[in-house]
Amino acid sequence: MRLSMNRYLFAFLMIAVLGVPPATAMAGNGADVLTSDILAGVVPLSALAVAFFKDDTEGEKQWLRNIAVNQILTSALRIGFNETGLGERPNGGSYGFPSGHTAVVASGATFLGQRYGWKWGTPAYLATAAVAFIRVNEDKHHWRDVIAAGTLSYGVALLTVTPEHATSLAPIIGPDFLGLRWQRSF
Repeated sequence: MRLSMNRYLFAFLMIAVLGVPPATAMAGNGADVLTSDILAGVVPLSALAVAFFKDDTEGEKQWLRNIAVNQILTSALRIGFNETGLGERPNGGSYGFPSGHTAVVASGATFLGQRYGWKWGTPAYLATAAVAFIRVNEDKHHWRDVIAAGTLSYGVALLTVTPEHATSLAPIIGPDFLGLRWQRSF
């Protein structure tokens, strides 16, 4: 397996960026909230680790694209809805819609499910459900917040992630010919 310094640097930076929310968990929150904070970092980082250790460079690129688009859209929606009734959390806080924790966990889970199949995706989807439940149960979010975040993350991953062993059929149009190209990645 070919490992380069750039890949180590890439993995380190992603761990540092995604590890910030669990490291800044508030001391007054219970163990359940800390669990949701930790899962918010572990699931997406596990998705990156799977791509990294499978030596799947294309998967690493898709992971980064998936996480980046998901977080940009989630942040934009949170800012946009903050001054509306949707932005208020059950505990009175702001930036409630959609749930950032659920969005990042669902993003990692959907990446694993789309790229590597149900065997990788199922445990990650269960972690997503646990985070969503904890966020609602601890009055951090409404159900609409976590459902919207999960739906957004799922949709983004459908657009940015392809299966590891994808098959595609595409038309080819040239100056003197028409044809179809069948491609299968192994």
